[in-house]
Amino acid sequence: MRTTRAFRRLTAMVAGAAAVMALAACGQENDDKAEGGTTTVKATDSFPITIENAYGKTVIKEEPTRVATWGWGSTEASIAAGVYPVAVAEQIWTVGKGNLLPWVEQAYDKAGVAHPTLLADDGSGATVPYDEFIAAKPDLILAPYSGLTQEQYDTLSKIAPVVAFPDGPWTTPWDETIKITATALGRSAEGDRILADIDDYFAAERAEHPEFEGKTLAGIWAEPNKLSLYTARDPRIGILTKLGFQVAPSVDELDTSDGGFFYEMSYEKADQIDAEVVITYHETPESAAAMLKDRKALAIPALARGAVAQMVGRENVSSVSPPTALSFAWENGLPALVDKLAAAVEGAEG
Repeated sequence: MRTTRAFRRLTAMVAGAAAVMALAACGQENDDKAEGGTTTVKATDSFPITIENAYGKTVIKEEPTRVATWGWGSTEASIAAGVYPVAVAEQIWTVGKGNLLPWVEQAYDKAGVAHPTLLADDGSGATVPYDEFIAAKPDLILAPYSGLTQEQYDTLSKIAPVVAFPDGPWTTPWDETIKITATALGRSAEGDRILADIDDYFAAERAEHPEFEGKTLAGIWAEPNKLSLYTARDPRIGILTKLGFQVAPSVDELDTSDGGFFYEMSYEKADQIDAEVVITYHETPESAAAMLKDRKALAIPALARGAVAQMVGRENVSSVSPPTALSFAWENGLPALVDKLAAAVEGAEG
């Protein structure tokens, strides 16, 4: 795999942050792991803090010390800002029951912090384990990138203040997830630092790949009898505009989601996916290989031309769906995707 200067710099940034966290955690009086709720960066903002969301206003009266997270990305954003959650939503699809995402587990272990409680989630976020939230005794619940309903938000708000998404479920941009999380924790300056480091990474990659500029892109999840296309509102696709890509106009033209982050369509319309490059996501190498030979799928012009970047494997797919404050430097995630996109663009131009 090509190792760019930008990737090395981002990896160093993540490693440096982890080292600071680990040194802070080493201040414990014994060799046991620090209790959940450990903070490694002091709050710099004044409380109370009020954050508006799609369901109302959330008032955080004082600095939270026992944070719970729900959905995607806020766990990593919280850790990167210096606060280790005591409870996080499990990610069944990615790593299976009882496991932490690898980049999250590494962060806790490097800092010497006890692993958080895993809140039961079937992978969709449709059912909220209220009893488990109560048992975790959080003083703040972060869910800026989630699928919370009004009823779930109202019920959770009886347990602790809840920070939900600003607009709609599962549509909060990746950078807003980081910003909202850091602000809720009273660490907005840390949020700015995290985003500045990531912006530097994207700027360097964009400069290194001028061939990305203006190329149209579509993101696809393929199943045997249907295709799912991710809209421009989905952060896993929206984030790639920072590399110079544009979401293909055909993605909007075919959109039946009524404001959602994805929509389904039949293979009969596959030839209408007019994009110079496509990204396809797959659980297994077998399904990735099968798509490249599927006549129905080959009706997609970019796929037929070989202008395709395939992300394969649950951990790797998850690390870019969308990237989080800790998964940007996951070697098999975004850095690998950039390499695959470079090859796909070459195929498109060839």
